[in-house]
Amino acid sequence: MTNWRWVMCAMLFFATTVNYMDRQVLSLTFKEFIQPEFHWTDSDYGTITGVFSIAYAIFCLFAGKFIDWMGTKKGYLWAIIIWSLGAVMHAGCGWVTEHIVGVADKAALLEATGTIVSTISMVSVWLFLACRLILGLGEAGNFPAAIKVTAEYFPKKDRAFATALFNAGASVGALAAPATIPLLAKSLGWEWAFIIIGALGFIWAGIWIFVYDKPTESKRVNEAELEYIHQDEADAPTEAAKEEKQMSFGEAFKHRQTWSFAFGKFMTDGVWWFFLFWAPAYFQDQFGIKASDPQGIALIFTLYAIVTVVSLFGGYLPKIFVEKKGMEPYAGRMRAMLIFAFFPIFALFAQPLGGVYGPWAVAIIIGIVGAAHQSWSANIFSTTGDMFPKSAVATITGIGAMAGGVGSFLINKGSGMLFDHAAEMGEAFQFMGFSGKPAGYMIIFCICAVAYLIGWTVMKSLVPKYSPVVVK
Repeated sequence: MTNWRWVMCAMLFFATTVNYMDRQVLSLTFKEFIQPEFHWTDSDYGTITGVFSIAYAIFCLFAGKFIDWMGTKKGYLWAIIIWSLGAVMHAGCGWVTEHIVGVADKAALLEATGTIVSTISMVSVWLFLACRLILGLGEAGNFPAAIKVTAEYFPKKDRAFATALFNAGASVGALAAPATIPLLAKSLGWEWAFIIIGALGFIWAGIWIFVYDKPTESKRVNEAELEYIHQDEADAPTEAAKEEKQMSFGEAFKHRQTWSFAFGKFMTDGVWWFFLFWAPAYFQDQFGIKASDPQGIALIFTLYAIVTVVSLFGGYLPKIFVEKKGMEPYAGRMRAMLIFAFFPIFALFAQPLGGVYGPWAVAIIIGIVGAAHQSWSANIFSTTGDMFPKSAVATITGIGAMAGGVGSFLINKGSGMLFDHAAEMGEAFQFMGFSGKPAGYMIIFCICAVAYLIGWTVMKSLVPKYSPVVVK
């Protein structure tokens, strides 16, 4: 048997790695490099990350439909080209701001005072928002396309593990980012960090053109592997014919399975994006550690190293339930997700233990929460392949990603507003023994701690047992 499906999984892994590195360039350059240059507040940053999340959410709704309509090969290619272009465009925001505001150079932006400061801030925020919209437009296609490829190339019992493997690219991207981006920004300028990381996507696109074909059309997939891929299907050709029929949005929203997946994403995606966007700022705010400091690099690297290593087990756990315990795949997945839903409760201890044991305690706790999220994420994505035909997988994934984006908007925009308010109130802002901005962070950590248990409970209520959807 050939093993071309694992080459496809590797391609999905590298695309997701690039995807998350492109997202994280801003968070790793914001506090130390971009905020001083453009005079942003936390609320400004929250607006940019929040609008990116809501735009990503809207784009996701149509990205899945686009992938199903365009086809996996062309759809994925368009997605990564667009988001790589958006990533590179961030580098021009400073130059355009200088010309619009009418200042000589970057030094003039940094040294600006008086009324021009608000103009610099406003113009630069709008420019970054434009670039983030293009980035979000392309990135919205990543997960619908990747989940569709997984459904095409893997039988149901292997999909959660394959999803965990490629989804580990999110952790590896977040792991590679702090080791490279702050150093690039410090040595070459923050603009080059966007350009170099963004260019990786164009390289991936060139390789994708030559390596991807549907399993039934690929010269690199022999009959034995094809039979393995289609083991869930009593009659693969008949099943393939059924899959040609598309599911409309109207029909998709009629199914409880759609709402179950969407609510699970809504409750939990924002937790991951909060830590992705705010962890570097948190370490600087709370401990005075910059992202480009050796300790700052080590903290973020350690955090995502924990996520990367531990989360791989998350995709394998349902396989144990299915093969060793004889459980049906959906039931095994839901049991695994319930286990993962308890680990984010550790977020409640991040602030208290950070005050006693320092930043390393926080990095370890956030790493555990992040690993639980990635394990949860690999399994919740796989529920779409369990319950929906392959022709609808990208559409349903897009709907869920949209719901996750809405949740991410709320937590990112809300966090920025909360942190500015808490800093302004100072000692007058109190929560669970903390005051000022630390109290603001404690509030968000509490929300993150319970999000997964709430999400799982509602999902289980909507779809208590395996119930596949048939497109009529």
